[in-house]
Amino acid sequence: MSTPPTPSVQGQSQTPGSGSPAPQNPNGVLGQNDFLKLMVAQLQAQNPMEPTSDTEYTAELAQFSQLEQTTNIAQTSSELVGSQKIAQAVALIGHTVSYLDASTGATVEGKVQKVDITSSGASLTVEGVGGIEPAAVSEVS
Repeated sequence: MSTPPTPSVQGQSQTPGSGSPAPQNPNGVLGQNDFLKLMVAQLQAQNPMEPTSDTEYTAELAQFSQLEQTTNIAQTSSELVGSQKIAQAVALIGHTVSYLDASTGATVEGKVQKVDITSSGASLTVEGVGGIEPAAVSEVS
């Protein structure tokens, strides 16, 4: 008796036990598109005489919707944290701060003159010295 081919996510079929490598996920994370590809592959491979029940299909769609909402919440939360860090750094302009100088290990004090905002976050310029991370600030007066 022959084993029927199993559809893979990439649309290629593999026969179990044939020695073909299983599909790999180099990132170890399944995204929304991967979920949809799996669902389509499952629908294509189902037995027409015993189709997936409506409740199973609805449950999978609900899981997909929940995954999408959770992803959106995580992204929004991350953006909010970034905005808060920038706002906190901007609030230091004109204030005298003490910070740990990474190159010398000494505590330095000076007035914050400006804040540079890049894709990696905010950095302070204190008394002409730029690139100071707000996390290095130990005291504000």
